[in-house]
Amino acid sequence: MATKATEGAGSRRRATGSLVVMEGEGAPGGAPDPSARASAVVAGGILLSRLTGLVRESLLRGVLGLGPAADAFAAALRIPNLLQNLLGEGSLSAAFIPVYSRLLGEGRQEEAGRVAGAVAGLLTALAGGLATVGILAARPLARLLAPGFEGARMELTVDLIRVTTAGVGLLVLAAWCLGVLNSHRRFFLSYVAPVLWNGAQVAVLAAAILGDWEPANTARSLAWGLVAGGLLQFGIQAIGVRRLRAGIRPSAAWRLPGVVEVIRRSGPAVLGRGVLQLSAYLDLVLASLLVTGAVAGLMSAQVLYVLPVSLFALSVAAAELPEMSRHPDGAGVAQRGRTAMRRTSFFLVFSSVAYLVLGDLIVGALFGWGAFDGDDAIAVWLVLGAYALGLPALGASRICQSVLYSRGDTTGPARIAALRMAVAGGIGLAVMFPLDRLSIVNGSLVGWDDLFEGWGPLDGAVEQATAAPHLGAVGLAIGSAGAAWLESALLARRGRRTLHDLPMPVTVLAPLFPAALAAALVAIATRPLVAGLPDLMAAPLGLVAAGGAYLLVAWRTGIEEAASAAGILRRLVGR
Repeated sequence: MATKATEGAGSRRRATGSLVVMEGEGAPGGAPDPSARASAVVAGGILLSRLTGLVRESLLRGVLGLGPAADAFAAALRIPNLLQNLLGEGSLSAAFIPVYSRLLGEGRQEEAGRVAGAVAGLLTALAGGLATVGILAARPLARLLAPGFEGARMELTVDLIRVTTAGVGLLVLAAWCLGVLNSHRRFFLSYVAPVLWNGAQVAVLAAAILGDWEPANTARSLAWGLVAGGLLQFGIQAIGVRRLRAGIRPSAAWRLPGVVEVIRRSGPAVLGRGVLQLSAYLDLVLASLLVTGAVAGLMSAQVLYVLPVSLFALSVAAAELPEMSRHPDGAGVAQRGRTAMRRTSFFLVFSSVAYLVLGDLIVGALFGWGAFDGDDAIAVWLVLGAYALGLPALGASRICQSVLYSRGDTTGPARIAALRMAVAGGIGLAVMFPLDRLSIVNGSLVGWDDLFEGWGPLDGAVEQATAAPHLGAVGLAIGSAGAAWLESALLARRGRRTLHDLPMPVTVLAPLFPAALAAALVAIATRPLVAGLPDLMAAPLGLVAAGGAYLLVAWRTGIEEAASAAGILRRLVGR
């Protein structure tokens, strides 16, 4: 971790939002770095969208709990997520944004507009065709997504897939709008738009609570709310694109040189995103073989798991990618990567500690009401804690991917993603069935005597569904965490082949260990003090105490991000 002495006297710091904005670092001639402010703007938009997502997830767990309807909705949600990630934001980040941003940076606005219009036309045709296939093939898709589902749970999943797939094209086009807006450095609208997607579903869930709807009917109505939210999300971004007056008109001019380059980059990019989605699909398939509730529990943990990644890694990576793509100097790109990795690591290391030590209080505060009881909270916490072991590595991977994408390398990340999937699946499959023999009963972990008695799904798993939450999903999360560390190391190593100054993640993370240890010890010491309080009060108190210790020790050990954060707090207190 670089200190003030090693960064240079010309680097000044100021704060915007929750992220550190750096001046004189990564910007030519000491000018303010636009991506630093942009990352704070992205984080602000993501924060709003994630908060509404947490409200949605909290209402969803309160209405559906971890029952069959919750499993069916979680499975059906995979189809729109799959196509959105294959054709939308992930692939556009790798293929479209670098090409479009470079054309804008070179002053070729008219050509950039033609390229963007042709990409929009191609995406519309492709997404529409795939959505039609998804609707017609809902039943075989349900069998592929959740082979362990049977009876009413399978029928409900089929019904939900037919509805959710109808909105796929809207989500893909919304991701295209995000790519255009980001390239023009208009970040906030792109990342706050999902508030509308979540808001439509929150409205449905609120109506379900007031009307005391039956779980299956709630799930069906929620699927239609998802489609309505997709329309709203696309519509507001389309207005933003139109206001850019960038000369974009949808077309089928796929022979344009820029479009050909986007298509060439898209192949490995889609393959890489496909591997990630295949990994998520594999988790879903494996979870469907576990005791009922594993799928919903896994999804609940993932909602919290991706929150700090989105706020502190995706925000920085999204803001950096257009700037890196415009940057002609390899050394400058490596410097940007180092700064971005350091910035994200500071926040993600603390997030990992918080989830590991205080995760049950956090889960209970957010989801602990209605059909979601204390045993469910502990089960989700254990899944979340296993995921949290890989949080810092996942953040570093996002930065390294942006570095590689900006250099036109989409093949390397795709190959590394395939290896990550294999490792995660292998570890998860090895340990999930034994862990599924453990369950939470009245706050206690039981089933140790059966831990090593055979390997495979439990007999009568469906009948045991309502007895107690089991821990098979923890095994899948452990596999994901281990694979994340492998992926981050391999991505950084590939980047260092041409950008020798790009650091390995471990060298960035190591200086944060004393602060992380201090935060963990303080969090553990705080737990008995807040034991009698409701989780809604205990969780914030524990986070404040642990966060204070983390910030203090990081500042005393020379971590610049801690000094900047301390400066923010002093100014806030002084007001």
